[in-house]
Amino acid sequence: MSHPDESIVLDRLTRRFREGDRTHVVLEEASGTLRRGEVVAIVGRSGSGKSTLLNLVSGIDSPDAGRVLVHGECVSALREPERTLFRRAHVGFVYQFFNLLPTLDVLGNVQLPLELQGVRGATARERAQAALAAVGLGDRGASPVDALSGGEQQRVAIARALVHEPSVLLADEPTGNLDGETAAAVLPLLLGLARQRRATVVLVTHDADVAALADRILDLREGRLHARAGAVDPPA
Repeated sequence: MSHPDESIVLDRLTRRFREGDRTHVVLEEASGTLRRGEVVAIVGRSGSGKSTLLNLVSGIDSPDAGRVLVHGECVSALREPERTLFRRAHVGFVYQFFNLLPTLDVLGNVQLPLELQGVRGATARERAQAALAAVGLGDRGASPVDALSGGEQQRVAIARALVHEPSVLLADEPTGNLDGETAAAVLPLLLGLARQRRATVVLVTHDADVAALADRILDLREGRLHARAGAVDPPA
């Protein structure tokens, strides 16, 4: 049984991939615990398994061994349809390349997570509009997404990630496609909104300045998570 303050528990996760005749071990009994409302940065060299770890937390992928628990529920033990429903209800995503749908306008993109949960019509529009206002784009709902700058598109992605009030936010290199000045404005917005909602944030980054904004930094090396010295205490 998990502690009530534990948001995410990674219990001896192992994940391997076949590459021709060889087996590539990405994670080898990786373990760690994240508290509710905590922002944790995951750092490591390219190919170390950072994105794989996010996929396991979200239930997009399943471990070969070990468990992922989110708020006490063993996500890794769920069948794929159940993992999809769990992800829609509890997880928000922010990606490096925004992943906005060009066939939908800005408001339509933000409404999408609500519609996948069965929230439609005026209720979905009002919640999406409020999420856009929170990221400073309340007047851009009718705009096509390709008319927005990179920074504006990432703000839309943040609104979309948080509109359904997820308890877990997964951010995979969220500033990787932004210039330094834009990143310096967007990242505090992302983390500030997540902290207001007490969402647990798992932030994958290669940028030391981005990682420094987290409550803790975990190094992913040789398939395992290692706490980096000097991290601040997580929020109570």
